[in-house]
Formats: sequence, structure tokens, C-alpha cells
Amino acid sequence: TEPEMTYKVAISFDRCKITSVTCGCGNKDIFYCAHVVALSLYRIRKPDQVKLRLPISETLFQMNRDQLQKFVQYLITAHHTEVLPTAQKLADEILSSNSEINQVHGAPDPTAGASIDDENCWHLDEEQVREQVKLFLSQGGYYGSGKQLNSMFAKVREMLRMRDSNGARMLTLITEQFMADPRLSLWRQQGTGITEKCRQLWDELGALWVCVVLNPHCKLEEKSCWLRQLRKWGEMDVCPLEDGNYGNELPNITNALTQSSGHSQDAGDSKPPVYQHVPVVTGSQEGDESYLSLALEVALMGMGQQRVMPEGLYAQDKVCRNEEQIIARLQDLELDPVLVQTLRKQCILLLEGGPFSGLGEVIHRESVPMHTFAKYLFSALLPHDADLAYKLALRAMRLPVLETTAPSGDVTHPHHLVSVVPSRYPRWFTLGHLESQQCELASTMLTAAKGDMLRLRTVLEAIQKNIHSSSLIFKLAQDAFKIATPADSNSDTTLLNVALELGLQ
Repeated sequence: TEPEMTYKVAISFDRCKITSVTCGCGNKDIFYCAHVVALSLYRIRKPDQVKLRLPISETLFQMNRDQLQKFVQYLITAHHTEVLPTAQKLADEILSSNSEINQVHGAPDPTAGASIDDENCWHLDEEQVREQVKLFLSQGGYYGSGKQLNSMFAKVREMLRMRDSNGARMLTLITEQFMADPRLSLWRQQGTGITEKCRQLWDELGALWVCVVLNPHCKLEEKSCWLRQLRKWGEMDVCPLEDGNYGNELPNITNALTQSSGHSQDAGDSKPPVYQHVPVVTGSQEGDESYLSLALEVALMGMGQQRVMPEGLYAQDKVCRNEEQIIARLQDLELDPVLVQTLRKQCILLLEGGPFSGLGEVIHRESVPMHTFAKYLFSALLPHDADLAYKLALRAMRLPVLETTAPSGDVTHPHHLVSVVPSRYPRWFTLGHLESQQCELASTMLTAAKGDMLRLRTVLEAIQKNIHSSSLIFKLAQDAFKIATPADSNSDTTLLNVALELGLQ
């Protein structure tokens, strides 16, 4: 419906990358205008239609003096209004022996491309990125602005996936604008936390920086540069804390986990992705490794690492949410023999992993519990290696933050009395949720051990040793009773005994 217009478009290439663009339409945006895209596609699809020329310096080199004079005069005549002042200025400088232009050997050539050693990266309009982020942030909690910023984050993810060096560059520009958000100093003065919508955007920003600094393809000097930049931002007064709360007052923890569950991406009817094995050709430790088995290995390593519970409600809530999101992705995997082998190997390593593992023999009192993770591992391992599944789940049942007994060993030394000091667990805002996950893990084991007296006895002992809430023990008694008395078959006496013992307790 719009009238047809013709625009002049110039695109510079360097080693298969578009390094600069200009277009007569004057549209300003982070991404290329439709005319630049159209010309790029034309150049890709019809390379023979675009005449390939030598750099202009080579063409000029082939001309004699008369041809050069004719060339310059025709060029000036064709564009005399724009070019004449520049041409006269350059002529004066060239004729002056001591001018700056005569001190430099040779002359620039915009058509020659960059030197092979020069950095080359895709064209990115930095000013436009700054302006757009600034505009979206100034719109506050407006729904559309959050959507726009998330689309910019998605663009950074895409760049990182394509190994485009602009990914980190664009993220730096976005972060600079986030740090310059005038609301940060306002929230700090008032001693209030940042708004929920804003906090989600900061979370995404942090997650993208994790992707950037963990990129195995970036150089060491780049990583050092980012580290300096991140420290610089972190030291600024206005930089929000992970928990986002500047005041000393405790946040309202009522229904914290249920309220924040909308952030997710012991929704909808989209089909789960279909994963397949792509063999690792180079650098593989073992012959049957695939990128999928390595991805599973990395996920299990990360999930199983021992880590101390962070401060603050929001950060603790995030720990639970992130863990649940990763487990949801892991449950999409169909465990074939290769993945089962990876799973078994990692579980054994986690049990023997010492202080690095959250499932090792000894863990820190404030270590993040492994109940949710262990429930996934138990269910996944059970059909393939029941002994390992139970060993791992029983190890994960503990919740040391609620233990108040002195450790075994020589208690005459002061450092052995650390865990006797008044408990700090009230700062575990998500404790109720964690205890319910511990109960879920126990219930899963009870269900699986139905009919096996020895296993049931071991699970019962783990429950009696590790679960400290009477309401949860009562819930487990109810669960055990339900499982022991199915409507369509006979009662299971082994599990009924367990239900009775838990009920009495």
C-alpha cells in the first residue's frame, strides 16, 4: 500500500561479516533496516549479478597521469556540490610539502578491506542499543517494555550461540544502561527492594553474563577484561544485591515460592524436545561420548556441587526455581544405555566426591539440600541400578541445618563445638519448602520399596533420623498407609507396619 521508494544502501564486508551499513531511509534501530537485509539477501542469492571489483587503489594504480586527471575531474563534476570543497582542501594539503597528509605513506582505501590481523565483527549500532534500553527502562513496569528488553536478551543469546563477538559487546551496553537506571538510587535511598518485574530482568542479565564468561571460545584477556568490568559494576553503590533488598527488615515470606512460580518459562502444551546423540569426534575421552551425554554430565555435575545457601528470600527462592527448571529439562530426556551409563558414572562420582559434592559423606551445615535433585536421580536410576539409587537417595535425606547435636570426635577442642552455637536456620526463608521436598524424597522411596522389608526398614530409619517436623512424619504415615492399602488388591503388611511406626512416632 505504501508508495514505492528507492534507497541507496552501502554495505561493507570483511571476512564474511557485515562490518558497516548505511541506508538512505534513515531508519534508526538496533537491527538492520529492511533495505539492508534485502540487499544482503540479493548479494547472497545472486552473487553473479553483483560485479566483483578490485580495490579502487588497484584500479588507480593502473591509470597513467592523463587518465588519473580525467578520473578526478569527472568525479568532481558529477558531485561538485558535495565534493568540491573537500577536493580543494585536499589539493591544498597535497601541494603543501610540510602538510600532515604528506607525512603519511600511501592513502586510505575504503574498498580494500581490513588487514588480516585487524579485529572484525558484525556491525552493531551501539548508540541505538543505549537509546533503546534507556527508553524501555524509563517506561518502568510497563508490560511492553519488559517484553522488548527480553527480546533484546534473546538477541544476545542468539549472538552467543553464533559465536558473534557482538554478544558480549551488546550485553555490556545493556548492563551500562541498567546500572544508569535512576530508579536504583531512589530505591536505595528509600531502603526498598527493586520491583518484581525489574528483578526478573536483572536475573536474566546475570544469567547472560554467566553464559559470556563461561564461553570456552573466548580469549583469556577478554575474560580478564570482563572480570574487571563486572567487579567495577559490583562495587557501585547502586548495584542491586542479589536479594534486591537494601533495608535491614526481613521480607514478607508469605507464599514466597508460590507467588514466584510464575517466573518459570527427602508452561503450555508444547511437546518436549526430541534429543539425539551427535558423536564427539575430537577431544573425546571415551569412544561413545556424544554432545548429549556430555550435556547431561555437565548438568549433573553442576546440580550436585556442594554450595552454601545464599542470603535473603529472593536468592533462596531462585535456588529452588532454577533447580526445578533444570530437573524439568532433564526429565525430557529419554534415558538410553549411553545416558544411563553417564548417569551411573556421575552418581558414583557424586557419592565419592568429597567436599566438592553435595552428596559426599561430609557436608557443610548450611549446604543447599539435595532432596529435589536426589528424587530425580532415584527415579531415573531405579530401573537400572536399584542399589545405587537407594544409596544415593538415603545419603541425600539429611538436612544438617536442623541438626543441633555436637559432632563426633574430640569435643574438648573449641573448633569441634561450632555446630552447638545457637542455630542460624531462621534465615532459611524457604525452609518449609525444603522440608516438604525432603518428605517427597522419603515418600518416593517408601513407594518404591513396597514389599521389601529390608529396604523399608532402611528408609524408615532415615526418616526417623533426618525428618524433624512431626506434621511431615504424620503425612508420610498417611502416604505409606495409602500405598499399603490399594483399592484393587490386597494390603501390603510390610508397608502397613511402616505406616504404624511413623504414625506412633
